[in-house]
Amino acid sequence: MSDSRDTQYDIVIAGGGMIGASLALALEPLGLRIAVVEAVARGESRQPSFDDRSTALSRSTQRMFEAMGLWDEVISAATPIRRIHVSDRGRFGFSHIDASQQGVDALGFVVINRVLGDVLQSALANAGSVDVRCPARVVDVDTGGGFANVRIEETDGGYQDLGCQLLVAADGSNSALRPMLGICATKTDYGQHAVIGNVLPEKPLDNCAYERFTDQGPLALLPVADDRAAFVWTVSSHDVDRVFGLDDEAFLDELQTAFGYRLGRLSRVGKRAAYPLSLTKALRLTAERSVLVGNSAHGLHPVAAQGFNLGMRDVAALCDCIADARSAYPSADLGDPDLLARYAQWRRDDQGKLVRLTDGIVRLFGSSNPPLRAARNIGMLGFDVVPGVRSLFAKHMMGLAGRLPRLSRGVPLR
Repeated sequence: MSDSRDTQYDIVIAGGGMIGASLALALEPLGLRIAVVEAVARGESRQPSFDDRSTALSRSTQRMFEAMGLWDEVISAATPIRRIHVSDRGRFGFSHIDASQQGVDALGFVVINRVLGDVLQSALANAGSVDVRCPARVVDVDTGGGFANVRIEETDGGYQDLGCQLLVAADGSNSALRPMLGICATKTDYGQHAVIGNVLPEKPLDNCAYERFTDQGPLALLPVADDRAAFVWTVSSHDVDRVFGLDDEAFLDELQTAFGYRLGRLSRVGKRAAYPLSLTKALRLTAERSVLVGNSAHGLHPVAAQGFNLGMRDVAALCDCIADARSAYPSADLGDPDLLARYAQWRRDDQGKLVRLTDGIVRLFGSSNPPLRAARNIGMLGFDVVPGVRSLFAKHMMGLAGRLPRLSRGVPLR
């Protein structure tokens, strides 16, 4: 990490969570001067990106970390997913996806956010061309005059102006930068909260990820280290305080009832957390000399575990656009409208499909309409028997569908 306090950069990234840090590291081979502005000091318990939640990494995200030279560190603390089992609690329909049938050794990997955060922060500390301004926050932006002027406020109450060609908003679904750029976003409250934590199942998950749809919402159990299972349990917002306030024994009883006994008795629940669920969509991805990536552009329901992976494909596509521009013209302007338009056009289809998919699943399986309940169970059975459907779905879940940027294919930018 650079000690320089110079204020002129090629790129300023607002947000130093998993997406912002990954973008800075992915761009490092291009020799650009980059500043990362992060409001929360590393190690503070309220840091939202590096907490005890688990993240499922898709195959395309795995390839990105390989191309960035980080995968050996990530895999040491990651658990492979070799099978996915999807069911509708108490009903006959179910579906499954197997890695061997898709010709891969794993469909994805589960890693604790805190562990992934340690890998990314360590790499940032050794990135000579990246200057991390933390804790600091962006308070004003001016994109006139042929460059972006970014005013940041630091913890001592002082202000500093950073100049750059390109400003990237990577500060999450509640982005403070997005409205400064004049970009509006729609937000749909699902009326649900995700309760997360980990438990010890009686039977091993054996590298299988489970997604069960209950009357309140989906319940996912993911394989993690030490034979434990990370859970993401969707409950009604009206019921979350009661569920979250249960003692461990009562909580396990309700979790067991929701999931069933496929894995035997659940025990030894760990620390729990809860957060509200909503769908956030930015109405556009770019503004003058500015671009949105990750949850700043799209905040998804966790039902298909695709939010982080979709954001990483944003990162990969933006890196491709920047690398191509600098390859053609070494002094190319990174805030050029044509470059930003290429990025927006590239990402529009992928983002739209994932938003429709996750929102559609939540609404379909959240419906109490009897014909829809019957149709979705028949649909899950058809998912397994109609040729090509399962493979196509698996390809989307692995992030391998459509036009892929070089990093998503495992090709370094160097």
